[in-house]
Amino acid sequence: MNDTKVTNTVATLRAMGDSSADVCRARELARVFAESLGPSPATDVMDTLVLVVSELVTNALRHGGGRYTLELSADEDAMRVAVSDPNPAHPREVTPDLNGGSGGFGWHMVRHLTDEVTITPGPRPGKTITAHIARAAGPSMD
Repeated sequence: MNDTKVTNTVATLRAMGDSSADVCRARELARVFAESLGPSPATDVMDTLVLVVSELVTNALRHGGGRYTLELSADEDAMRVAVSDPNPAHPREVTPDLNGGSGGFGWHMVRHLTDEVTITPGPRPGKTITAHIARAAGPSMD
């Protein structure tokens, strides 16, 4: 079940999933969430939000125990993506696989596309990764 609450420019949305089909659904929810904000973020900021949601949800499914809880929230300054999973292990930096298709790009992208990323223990025994994205403009890739 998804709950969306909007009060002026403050909004929250919560969703849960446990299959790879949910990654597409999470991306769609992120886009609809961003479009519901007033004012809507610029297209590039919205695309960043969708990509960060996709990567964090994919990582939770692949490395975090096979299920996740996604919470999106926003205020007038920033959007926050919080993804919880049952695995307490933090993401690892790995060298991206340019030839074999085994991944390694997601965590790098999340860290470079967001303004701040925090990892907190819980809910037990897992962790929650929270990424902050400014609504006005994202960080420079330089």
